[in-house]
Amino acid sequence: MSVADQRLLHKVARGLSTPWEGAAANGAQGSILKVTASVYGARPVTDETTIPTGFDPHAAALFESLVEAAYLVGTADGVFDDSEREAFVQVVIEACGGAVEEKQVHGLLSDLRDQLKEDGLQKRIDFLGRAVKKQEHQREVLRIAGLLAYVSGGVSDVERDVLSKLAASFHLDPRDVESALAAVKSALA
Repeated sequence: MSVADQRLLHKVARGLSTPWEGAAANGAQGSILKVTASVYGARPVTDETTIPTGFDPHAAALFESLVEAAYLVGTADGVFDDSEREAFVQVVIEACGGAVEEKQVHGLLSDLRDQLKEDGLQKRIDFLGRAVKKQEHQREVLRIAGLLAYVSGGVSDVERDVLSKLAASFHLDPRDVESALAAVKSALA
């Protein structure tokens, strides 16, 4: 990987780990991805549900939704080869400050690949539309997915289309996609 590629990946990871300007203005200390990753990474490995763990399944589900949206955008062009997958995994791990392990991200991507193959793109987008309820989270989903799209060379027309479909499933205005992509460009400047 070239030095320029490594710098881009680092900028994307830094952008993913910091809150969007609107969230930062409201006192957010980190991005939703980073905050939910700490919960996801601490997920208990036991089936015993009576042990008090402090685990928040809603936060873990939000982390999965954030990663799934980025995965859907990243695979929209039909290509998600080994180098793109590795870059995606490394950026997520770096953005999360090591709160999730590489094997957890690989496992999640494997599950997402299977779900996409089984359900198709629109069904997965519809699922995310129901799963991510708060408007601030929905907007962050768009921003994070847009940032991760830059890992594979920028946001293509087909990736932008998936972002627009996600926004529609959230009942957001199409301008929210443009705002998210403007935030992406600002983070990468």
